[in-house]
Amino acid sequence: MKLEIILAQGVCLVLCFTGFPFITGFMQTTYNSATEKDEFILVSTEKEKNIGASVAKQVEKEYKETDDPLMEKHVEELGARIASVNERKDLTYRFKVLKAKNDDDYNAFSLPGGYVYIFDAFVKKMNNDDEVAGVLAHEVGHIAAKHSIKRLQGGLGMDILMLLGMGIGATGGNVENPQEAMAALSLLMAAYSREDEMEADALSIKYLKESKFDPQGVVNALEFLQKARKKAPLRNYTFFRSHPYVSERISHARTLANDKGDFDAYINMPVHEDGF
Repeated sequence: MKLEIILAQGVCLVLCFTGFPFITGFMQTTYNSATEKDEFILVSTEKEKNIGASVAKQVEKEYKETDDPLMEKHVEELGARIASVNERKDLTYRFKVLKAKNDDDYNAFSLPGGYVYIFDAFVKKMNNDDEVAGVLAHEVGHIAAKHSIKRLQGGLGMDILMLLGMGIGATGGNVENPQEAMAALSLLMAAYSREDEMEADALSIKYLKESKFDPQGVVNALEFLQKARKKAPLRNYTFFRSHPYVSERISHARTLANDKGDFDAYINMPVHEDGF
């Protein structure tokens, strides 16, 4: 079962139990100290926590925790340092190492509400704490900036209206066409936007500096991904993909780590489908 489907199933559970107020109950503009912008957020912090907890259950049913308790403890300690300096203090952050199903599962991901996961294969390939912290900080950046929540509410439109029409949001009953429901939910859990990835990279470097890690760790982790993916099939260069090319992310991260340039210069850039 692919991770995207697991996440979609988790969101489906949340919609079943929260109903229409999930969408309409919290329509207000709030200041996000991570992005330093006033943002239109429909989902309260408590609802966000519920979403994260529900999806986390699905993830942890599919993936086993690492069989290395020392690795888990160490990642938790590194994550706690990152969490202590990020802007969102309204969440309890949880850092877990998952057992990779393949030797090349070099990835990490986060869920709304403070859940951060990294595969043990990825941790083993990192050379030092700065690099592991760089990966964790990137995921904390996504949470602090509420990227998943914005992505979810940004995809409401016809997809969620369709789900509500099938009875999921209103009654929690069975749907007539679960394939369509899952397809709609999968769209909500699509890849982060180019702006989100660049923002998370910038925040990760900021968090590493503030928690006394070497921000070069972000650059090194990205350079490892670049080398690992050289074995992957070549892709055509395009301006219409969802993730920045790793080489461009490396360049931007290196510039930010060395205190050169400004964050806004790295928002709208050519993109790539891959990235932690």
